[in-house]
Amino acid sequence: MENQVSSKKLYRSTTNKMVSGVCGGFAEYLGWDPTFVRIIYALVSIFSAAFPGIIVYLVFWAIVPKRPLVQPAGREKTSEA
Repeated sequence: MENQVSSKKLYRSTTNKMVSGVCGGFAEYLGWDPTFVRIIYALVSIFSAAFPGIIVYLVFWAIVPKRPLVQPAGREKTSEA
């Protein structure tokens, strides 16, 4: 039996975002409700004196790529001059 490696990738969400889509992206990756992830993030930030949570959010904002936009099949980008 072959080992199957999941090709699941973490992206910032473009649909479930409040600030930059970090929490929404984690929710999509984990299959959770984005509101639940935001509440957990807020509670962890508050109980850790808020400052580390802000730093972590900014770091993830900088390093996690935004989800690429997918072109519908059969539609190619054309430049109209």
